Amino acid sequence: MPQGWRFIAQRALSEEVIDWDVPFALSSNPKRELSGPGSMNGTIEPEYARMIGSDGQPILQEWGTKLYAEIDGAIRWGGIVTKTGFDNAKYSINCEGFTCYPHGIPYESYLISGALITPKDPYAGKDKNHDGYIDGSRPKKKVPKAPKPYGGPRVDVFDAFRNIWNHVQSKPYGNIGVKIDSHDLGEKLGAADGSDPWELAWWNNPDCGQALDQLTRDIPFDWIETHAWADDTGNEIEHRIRLGRPRLGRKRTDLRFMDGENITAIAKPEGLGDDYANEVFVLGKGEGRKMKRAHLYDLRTGRLRRVLTVVDKTLSSDKALRSRGSRELAGHSQALQIPAIQIRNHPNARFGSWSIGDDILVQVHVPWVGDVSIWHRIVSDELSPDDVCILTLKRSDSFVY
Repeated sequence: MPQGWRFIAQRALSEEVIDWDVPFALSSNPKRELSGPGSMNGTIEPEYARMIGSDGQPILQEWGTKLYAEIDGAIRWGGIVTKTGFDNAKYSINCEGFTCYPHGIPYESYLISGALITPKDPYAGKDKNHDGYIDGSRPKKKVPKAPKPYGGPRVDVFDAFRNIWNHVQSKPYGNIGVKIDSHDLGEKLGAADGSDPWELAWWNNPDCGQALDQLTRDIPFDWIETHAWADDTGNEIEHRIRLGRPRLGRKRTDLRFMDGENITAIAKPEGLGDDYANEVFVLGKGEGRKMKRAHLYDLRTGRLRRVLTVVDKTLSSDKALRSRGSRELAGHSQALQIPAIQIRNHPNARFGSWSIGDDILVQVHVPWVGDVSIWHRIVSDELSPDDVCILTLKRSDSFVY
């Protein structure tokens, strides 16, 4: 067991701690992700008799155990045991963050935002002779025009996100104790005039996890999963999903990431190659001439025209199409990117000083290019017991909100 580290196991539903120090050997380090569940994998070897709980059940059960990595007294990662396997005396355990749980859970209710409402016409059928006047009126009174349809109530994106999570956790044996931020994004689903309602209906057999992912893609925003001791007693762990409005993290001018100081290795720098594009077509809902589409481009790059076509039949509103197009254009038209760096614990940026989603200035030497300083966003981190950390990065200017 690495110094300062311990792995804590709880029963998934009762959150009763069943082992304060699981003899867990990491095969992949605890990984936190931006808008994703993250993962942690390991093994136990040889067989430990104490891996049976006081209730007679195995301590590590698929979908029955929560497992945490505590480092120097702080909960750095939390997740659910989702898969186990045996190879003679070796016991392998795969864990995913709590936010993997809604995947595979059906949405069994109905939610609509921006429904088209057609008011009842009080004069319908009262002009049977079709002369334009109300039957039997004295003096004759013209039939008023029928009321116009209008858009119904609309739901904020974050309210829809919470609705799906509440649906998942309200079912018997489905409450995993996750709390969601209570603020709104300030952007509502569906068109205001009712022309393009947003709908989540049980008869379409929607998957809760896929619906949450779709929300994040269609209306760009960030979320991260966090776990921490609820108080100083160290007996209760609190689980939270933080929602970005529209993004999480900040520009970290107070931290320094430099080759030869705290950066010990960099992943092979990436150009875009065949993935480069400075023009994007997004094809959405519909068929033939009625298909929804958006066209975005930035031909000021001084490069030859390269076109990317994206097909997503879930997109129907102009705003959603253009939002997807903007993200694709930004992600395919930028220059050099450092996909990952390995850093050591250093005064430049102490472990735990950054947050997932932060923008950091990466200063490294790239062969054939020279010294470069490029702002990147931290999209995941993996803390290792040997006091190094891998940060997975994307260029900051590839994000559009």
